[in-house]
This record gives sequence, C-alpha cells and structure tokens, in this order.
Amino acid sequence: MIDEEAFPAAGIKSATSKNRLWRYGPVVVWAALIFIGSSSILSGSNTSAFLVQPMHWLFPTASDSTLQLAHLLIRKAGHLTEYAILAWLAARAFRTSSNELLHYRWFLLALILVVLYSLSDEFHQSFVPSRGASLYDCLIDTVGGLTMLGFLAVRWNSVRIPRVSKGN
Repeated sequence: MIDEEAFPAAGIKSATSKNRLWRYGPVVVWAALIFIGSSSILSGSNTSAFLVQPMHWLFPTASDSTLQLAHLLIRKAGHLTEYAILAWLAARAFRTSSNELLHYRWFLLALILVVLYSLSDEFHQSFVPSRGASLYDCLIDTVGGLTMLGFLAVRWNSVRIPRVSKGN
C-alpha cells in the first residue's frame, strides 16, 4: 500500500484515474453495446420476432406492409437514439475533462467521434451476413448525435446567460 503522506501525488493520481474511468468508462461501455447490437443479434430478421409479432397482436387489422414500415421506423429510431446517447456520453466526458482541447472543443470532438464510430459500425456490419452496411444509417446516426449535441449546447450555454432586468 502506498503511504499518501510520503507520496502525496499518489493520492492525486489515484483520484485522477478514478475520475477518468467515471468520465470515459460509460462512453466505452456504450460503444461496446453498439458494437454488440451491430452483430446478427439485432438484425432486422431477429428484431421482427419481438417487434412485428406483438404489433400484429395489438393491431390485428393492420396490413403486413404497415407493420413492416412500423418495424423499419422503430429500427431507424433506434439508430438515432443510440447515437444520441453516445454523443451525450462523449460530450459529458469531453466537457468535464481537465484537458483544455477536449474541454473547449467538446462539441466538435463528440461529433467527430459519433461520425467515425458510425462509419466503423456500418463497416463492421458489412461483414455480418444478416446485416448490411448503409450510408443512410450513418446519416441517421449522425443526425441523432448532432441533435443531442445541439440540445446540450443550448442547455449548457443557457445556464451562463445572465438575465437582463427591466429598468423602470
């Protein structure tokens, strides 16, 4: 065990490592979940079983084409949402970083991460037999990330805007 009184920097390093894990760990875990979801587990044929069949039970008069369209829209909403979450986690990590570049360029860096990870995800899917790569999905992923980053930029910047009082 390291004596923190003899080596005060050891305690600081330990706290810094813990902060980094807390900051970047969720980004890595979420990216891993996206990667796992890009396998055949969440392919259209597999998600059909637990999305289309319950919808058919809930809406018995709906046509098969309507249910397939709903299935497609739910899947694309999933793309949008998973990359919005990735953008939020990345923005949180970068914005709270002690590194000035990461701290001040959090928006751009989080967007670059979302775009590059989306492209690599689609590249990965091109090797999965039950999946296919699509630049349209990359666009949806990017829109999801950009939407979240825009929301965060407005929210985080609105905290700093001073209120203007009306003079009498």
